[in-house]
Amino acid sequence: MTPILPGATIGILGNGQLGRMTTQAAIRMGYNVACYGPDIAPTPCGQAGAREVQGGYDDLAALAAFAQSVDVMTFEFENVSTAATEVASEHIPVHPDGAVLHTTQDRIREKAALVDAGIPVAGYTVVHQASDLAGAAYPGILKTAQSGYDGKGQRLVHNAAEAADTFTAFGGVPCVLEALVPFLWEGSVVGARNAAGDVALYPLVQNIHTNHILDTTLVPAPLASTELQASAAALAERILDSLDVIGVMCIEMFITDDGIIVNELAPRPHNSGHWTIEGAVTSQFEQHVRAVCGLPLGSTELRAPAAAMANLLGDCWPDPDFVGALADPRVNLHLYGKQTARIGRKMGHLTAVGATVRDASDAVTAARSRLKSTH
Repeated sequence: MTPILPGATIGILGNGQLGRMTTQAAIRMGYNVACYGPDIAPTPCGQAGAREVQGGYDDLAALAAFAQSVDVMTFEFENVSTAATEVASEHIPVHPDGAVLHTTQDRIREKAALVDAGIPVAGYTVVHQASDLAGAAYPGILKTAQSGYDGKGQRLVHNAAEAADTFTAFGGVPCVLEALVPFLWEGSVVGARNAAGDVALYPLVQNIHTNHILDTTLVPAPLASTELQASAAALAERILDSLDVIGVMCIEMFITDDGIIVNELAPRPHNSGHWTIEGAVTSQFEQHVRAVCGLPLGSTELRAPAAAMANLLGDCWPDPDFVGALADPRVNLHLYGKQTARIGRKMGHLTAVGATVRDASDAVTAARSRLKSTH
């Protein structure tokens, strides 16, 4: 791959917070950025300095025109049609390519690809019709094959009748019924791979969820042994290689008594990697720019022994106390520029580094408590 150098224009499909932070990293490196999506300006991505192009992801003519106005294209979320990336790839490189998007945006295809690569996953049943649920093992979690995130499109079911009702409530779309995993904790590894096949991995982190939404990330995972860190890294590298990923990918994992089970993949920067902006030599967003532009990958070394990230949801609004939150000088505030706060909507995050995971975690959770103390 011929490197795409600073001064060129990176196109991003999507214009939310991941595009915003990618734009910030790209502009600092000397790139121009353009974002494409249906949202009306100003979007989080546009506020950061990207040229904004409004259009639908199904408007292939508009997508082709957008592609011809940039030098390389990537995306900030998986719910973009593969037709969009196929049209773009007729004109410019798209990373990760449409084949990776096609695999990871559908849980049925994703699980099949992981199994083919010898990656451990939870037992599952593919559900195309209600009768597929009759012989499955229960309890389990019924998930729509596409478009689910932050707990949407998934529900715990205890028997076939409940599963059938849920399948109907989901609109009868293809689903997977996953066996419950008796995990000890949840983790993830964010990694990057470039066209030369070089891989750079951040450490296994621990993710704590509330109501199926990521609440805090602890870095490195305080419960992970050296051996577990090595196992997680080996699985992540195998996945990146097997899918021929170019760009950043997050591998979500369940940690069990018997080892690691891979849960889901996200072929883009990820919420559990936001700590890297202050906590690592190279942020996941700069790393993504480096990878998709064919540059050498940056160091993933931590800047301090530990780091932590706490999400800020719309629950903290309408009157967040930013002064109170930033009373601790160790705490860093990131807001996404979203115009409307809703319960459960990600509006920003806080990060801190520290001598220990407890130090960093206490800093961000205390700051968040101060931020919403007026409620």
